[in-house]
Amino acid sequence: MKIESRQYERGGKKVIIREAVPGDARLLSELRLQIDGETENLDREPGEALMTAADFEQLIRQDAARDRNLFLVAAVDGRLAAFCRCEGSRLKRMAHQAEFGIGVLQEYWGLGIGSHMLSASIAWAEACGLRKLTLKVLETNRNAIALYQKLGFTEEGLLKNDKLLSDGKYYNTVAMGRWR
Repeated sequence: MKIESRQYERGGKKVIIREAVPGDARLLSELRLQIDGETENLDREPGEALMTAADFEQLIRQDAARDRNLFLVAAVDGRLAAFCRCEGSRLKRMAHQAEFGIGVLQEYWGLGIGSHMLSASIAWAEACGLRKLTLKVLETNRNAIALYQKLGFTEEGLLKNDKLLSDGKYYNTVAMGRWR
C-alpha cells in the first residue's frame, strides 16, 4: 500500500517524508553508515553489516512489492536525513504485526522527524489492517522511549544485558508494542 508524501516546516527547515525509491539507494548506504557512527542507540558499529547501494536498491524494491513492508525516508531541505522501515511477517501467526526501526542523522534531531515518521508508519499499519507494531530500543534512549509512549507504545519486555557498548558495559533493550 502506497502512502502519500508528508511535509512540514520546523526550525526554518522544510522536511518531506516519503516512500523510498530505488534512486535513494546510494544516499541511503552513506546515510546508514554515518548514523551508525553518530550514536550507540542502534545495533551496529560503523561499517558493520554494511549495506551497499545495490543492497538498498534490492531492499527498496522488495519492500515496495510486499504489502506488509514500508520503507520511508525523510529529506530536510532536499538532503536525506533519516529512514525508517516497517517489516511485516509472511507467517500466518505473525501476519498481524510489523516491526518498526528508525535512524535519524544527529544534526537533525529535534526537528520532529522521528515523530512524523512513526505517525506515518502507524497510519500505514492501520490502513493495511495490521493490528500491532513492535520495536526495540536501548534502555538509555529516554527521548525515543518517551516518543514511543506518547504515540501509544507500551513496554512489553526487557532483554537483559542485551547490548555491549563502547564503555565496556552491558545494557538492557526494551521491547515495546502498540496494539490497535
